[in-house]
Amino acid sequence: MARIPPTHPTYLIVMLFLVTYVLFTIGKSSSLTCPLPPELATKLHVDPVEIDSASTDYGNIVHNKPAAVLYPSSIEDIQSLVKASYNCPIPFGISVRGNGHSVYGQDMAGDGVVVNMKALRENNNGIGIRVSKKVLFADVGGEQLWIDVLHTTAEKGLSPVSWTDFLHLSVGGTLSNAGISGQTFLHGPQISNVYELDVITGKGELVTCHRRNNSDLFDSVLGGLGQFGIITRARIALRPAPIKVRWSRAFYSNFSDFIRDQESVVRSSQRNIANYLEGSLILDNGTPTEWITTFFPPTQLPQIMSLVKKYGIIYCLELTKYYFKDDIESEIDQDLQQVFKDFAHVPGFINAKLVSLEEFLTRVPNVENESQTHPWQNLFIPKSRILDFNSGVLRDIVLKRNITTGSVLFYPLNRRKWDDKTSAVIPDEDIFYTASFLHTSGINNWQVYEDQNEAVIQFCEEAGIKIVKYLADYTTKEEWIKHFGSKWITFQERKSQYDPKNILSPGQKIFNSI
Repeated sequence: MARIPPTHPTYLIVMLFLVTYVLFTIGKSSSLTCPLPPELATKLHVDPVEIDSASTDYGNIVHNKPAAVLYPSSIEDIQSLVKASYNCPIPFGISVRGNGHSVYGQDMAGDGVVVNMKALRENNNGIGIRVSKKVLFADVGGEQLWIDVLHTTAEKGLSPVSWTDFLHLSVGGTLSNAGISGQTFLHGPQISNVYELDVITGKGELVTCHRRNNSDLFDSVLGGLGQFGIITRARIALRPAPIKVRWSRAFYSNFSDFIRDQESVVRSSQRNIANYLEGSLILDNGTPTEWITTFFPPTQLPQIMSLVKKYGIIYCLELTKYYFKDDIESEIDQDLQQVFKDFAHVPGFINAKLVSLEEFLTRVPNVENESQTHPWQNLFIPKSRILDFNSGVLRDIVLKRNITTGSVLFYPLNRRKWDDKTSAVIPDEDIFYTASFLHTSGINNWQVYEDQNEAVIQFCEEAGIKIVKYLADYTTKEEWIKHFGSKWITFQERKSQYDPKNILSPGQKIFNSI
């Protein structure tokens, strides 16, 4: 069949019908009534399935319906959408969805438009992943997933230095928050390992920015919660990838010993001690045993659970060391013993594996379950109050309520590895801890976890512990002002400059709080 040219009357009639239909449908269902560019007509989805899909997220707690979902076929499509809103007398909100893993509706846009970046990823119409082996960087589309960055760079013997624990997250998404994991103590968060960005501002302008050019926009966007621009490309630092990774775990019954040994790794001038450091908790009747038996032999499970019963909480120290040569078998045991010889761990409960970098980094599986909710809580705690947090939160709230289902992570971060010019907020101490309560609940019983989360915040406020929420879920401007503290004035000024009509990321509820 012959292709109908774009100038053919039939083509024009079809396009006019599609534009009219889309705009009419959107106009009937919401306040999104401004004219939209005709080239977006076939890419704006308003059917109930698409609307429902964009109305929920991984958390499955907050639900907010957009007027439409944009499946862009190019970066220019996103620009056109933002410009249309910016030029509208009553601008509509625009939110970007990388892979839908927010937990409290942060990537939603009620009565606005959700941009589904999956379309660029699947149709290869974005930046993609381009690796420079000579200069050691990768230009990566904001729509790309970190799991694909890992596989692409590994093929060339390279790797980014800072990761998240779960890799099925988008590059633009994690850079809009910070991006933390066990490498953060050594290399800083992911936002500390970016050379350059391409960003679509709230005015619809596509701007390239880095430390020496448009540096204020660069700093704004990193950790900026999507408030200043949409990341379409990030130039990420690379290093040679290790050939093997020694992955080890040890148990502690005493919290003071646990944090002392973690901090000794952070402070150590001998950078070959560990390339990754995390801690976690095993709570009586609260931690899935699968987490234990995937690392320790099943025969040790009764002994481990006996320890948990005895102490209520067992603390787990997790380290890796990277090796860049094949013949390392003779070094591993010696290195392992050297690392742990001065540590106060429980004797007899050290285990280690030798794995590839890809095996280690993909240790958290990609599991989706629509019948579950994830009322997560992620906190940064200043080191000076960490003992109070242990007694008042971990033991008097979390352990006593005994509802924890899922992982509880607890490990130190190094403030010197963070750039204070970025929008990210952290405690004002050289060492601070992250506590992540990664709850999983049924579709109807998440409130008990929310109640616990609120009890944790209330205790910290009453005890004067100046925590900072990571992946914050505030709903009022006053809460956000308190969150940003001394950074608020700068944050507000940057918003006025780069998104003056408050179009971007309305789901964060910073400038359009409820």
